[in-house]
Amino acid sequence: MVSPHLVVGERHPRLDAMDQTRGAVIYADDVAPPGVLVGRLLRSPHAHASVVRIDTTHAQALDGVIGIITGEDLPTRYGILPISQDEYALALDTVRYVGEPVAAIAATSATVAERALALIEVEYEAMASTLSLRAALEEELPLLHGDGVGRNVHRSVALEFGDVDGALRSSHHIEEDVFFFRGNTHAALEAHSATASYSPQGKLTLTSSTQVPHYVHRTLEKVLGLPSGKIRVIAAPVGGGFGGKTDPFSHEIAAAKLAMLTGRPVKFTLSREEVFYTHRGRHPVLMWLKTGFSADGNITAVHFRSFLDGGAYGSYGVATLYYTGALQATTYRIPNYRFEGVRAFTNKPPCGPKRGNGTPQPRFAIECQLDKASEALGIDPVALRLRNLVEPYSSTVNHLRITSSGLKECIERVVAASDFDARHGRLADGRGIGIAVGSYMSGAGLPIYWNDMPQSEVEIRVDRGGGVTVLSMAADIGQGSTSMLATVVAHRLGLRMEDLNLVTGDTDLTPIDLGSYSSRVTFMAGNAALDAATAVRQQILSVVGRKLEVDVADLELAGARVFVRGDEESGMSWSEAVQLTIASDGPLLATGSYRAPELAGPYRGSGVGISPAYSYSACVVLLACDRDTGMVEIERVWLAHDVGKALNPLLVEGQIEGGVYMGLGEALFEEQSFRGAHHRGPSLLDYKIPTALEMPPVETIIVESDDPEGPYGAKEVGQGPLLPVIPAVANAIHDAIGVRIDEVPITPDKVVAALRSAERGRSTRFGPSGVPAFEFPEITRVEPPVGFGVT
Repeated sequence: MVSPHLVVGERHPRLDAMDQTRGAVIYADDVAPPGVLVGRLLRSPHAHASVVRIDTTHAQALDGVIGIITGEDLPTRYGILPISQDEYALALDTVRYVGEPVAAIAATSATVAERALALIEVEYEAMASTLSLRAALEEELPLLHGDGVGRNVHRSVALEFGDVDGALRSSHHIEEDVFFFRGNTHAALEAHSATASYSPQGKLTLTSSTQVPHYVHRTLEKVLGLPSGKIRVIAAPVGGGFGGKTDPFSHEIAAAKLAMLTGRPVKFTLSREEVFYTHRGRHPVLMWLKTGFSADGNITAVHFRSFLDGGAYGSYGVATLYYTGALQATTYRIPNYRFEGVRAFTNKPPCGPKRGNGTPQPRFAIECQLDKASEALGIDPVALRLRNLVEPYSSTVNHLRITSSGLKECIERVVAASDFDARHGRLADGRGIGIAVGSYMSGAGLPIYWNDMPQSEVEIRVDRGGGVTVLSMAADIGQGSTSMLATVVAHRLGLRMEDLNLVTGDTDLTPIDLGSYSSRVTFMAGNAALDAATAVRQQILSVVGRKLEVDVADLELAGARVFVRGDEESGMSWSEAVQLTIASDGPLLATGSYRAPELAGPYRGSGVGISPAYSYSACVVLLACDRDTGMVEIERVWLAHDVGKALNPLLVEGQIEGGVYMGLGEALFEEQSFRGAHHRGPSLLDYKIPTALEMPPVETIIVESDDPEGPYGAKEVGQGPLLPVIPAVANAIHDAIGVRIDEVPITPDKVVAALRSAERGRSTRFGPSGVPAFEFPEITRVEPPVGFGVT
């Protein structure tokens, strides 16, 4: 009997599992071409200053220094977003945070490079620094971008859908709260690294630990003034990204420029301290949330305000700002919604996208407030959530299209698995259980640079021996995207994953994919791969059908054979079918592509938050909290995730467990904190992340809603599982000891402070008391979608 090799839905190790285990994977820092020079960056000791003079004379005279560049050598501004082109590879006339690069050196050794850095003389003229969100919004300080003084506002927004004020006036109950989500960073094990070389023919090649080779390529073209065809970017396997490697960075551009000037390869690998100052991590967000409820617990209206501390530059910040307000309505049916938000510049390392970009912060606020409302209304927290769930195949009030949704099943399954109903409010003092839910995109609905071209393309080539090569620019950042591509193609062609060769992340060799961000690769690159594999399949079946004189619909492709369905002895082997097809039609290759449907709503800013599909998660956390020390011990976590279809359940479980791990770290430990303008502890010794000792047992529950537009029904799993973990921890702490911590990370000192306050008969919460005075822009009022019932 023919083995079907039905790969989708089966548990398979990643294609690179053995290489990872043996330490055989070649990461960016392992790249060492002959004659490579060591690159180093000179960084500013000031948070805000004018660069008056840079003298590199003494450094250039040092034996072993081959090249030095400053901002004058790279005078073109760039940025990841078209609307935020505000960075220089090396500061040109102003530094805006401690650690900003001002010069770069290429030398024959690390020792020489470090000595040369010390010999560069930089004269600064210090300016007043903006070091807090409140200062940026309330005080007249030197502008970070522009001349003079004023408030350092990057971007603000005000949108309303429906009649929020009217709905709040008629509400039976109103909850009003302020929450603060302190910023944190990615803490990837691999530090950033890039190696550039420049050929005598004028071809630049950059190998980098990047999630976005396509956008790095675009940036190099702009900043260096080279033709696109003279640039090659190779995304090396990434040892952890989580969004921290989705910007084009100074070290990448400096390596390229120095390689062009010296004629030798140049390599930059950042130290751990430099990684902390490079940052692009989670924005600190202060949130004000006001929600109305009917007597039976239906949400009547939501008014949400977010205040983002963006650091010194734009990065993805405009998108992050809109994301803090966009996805609230993807989990709960909100009939009236107002979102006001502002992102401020401060003299700190720039924030950017971290796993779930812009959505964990408001999810923390919403889920904690729902628990407060359930207590005030006397409604069980699970029942309150189930009552308000968004319906599958519906529209939200802010014009987001919902397709499949397994959120109800996610909630029901974690509740049953954890025995939530029997435990909530009934455990011994100091032990508690909490629940929360979340939702995330399966890829952004629009590319960063808007155009009509596909967002992902895949090419498949089949050689005369039947060998299959799949080519995609999608960067594997540890999430297993390369194995996902192999799964989709192998399943469609009736082969095994091991039968395929994969070429990825190379702008010279592979067709376009926009990068590994916003959980887009499975949905978008997966669909493109399925499209290409279907074309190969159809071509082979057509030729074999003619040969066997049977209808194509009667042919099966499985077990590396093509045969008539029901007669496995008929037909021919895969390699014979390939040779027959090539003899008939010529070279056997096909391309596939994916372009998201047009989803944007009828208002400015509606391009942020749209997605072809949304994943859903529900999380229950069981913990113990010590009243004397404030220490929290997580005992167990249950997390159910609606992945649409688990292409490979083993990898899905790994992503869920990774999301839980990162969520627990953000909930209890992680904070990008500063003493003035200086990072308090830019090392993995001082920046606390969970270890194996803190990681509890995790029960992963896969829910499959079979999305009609995903590849074989699949949706994302890379980012969504993190979102409900943080508020589930906060809700469990309240269940354990009766106090609310409305600020993360939830550290022991905050828990003890809340308990002491409660003992004195004061507040039973720890958290911010208010938000800055800020005049938001005039509200843009948008009618809800046709057919959406407005309360």
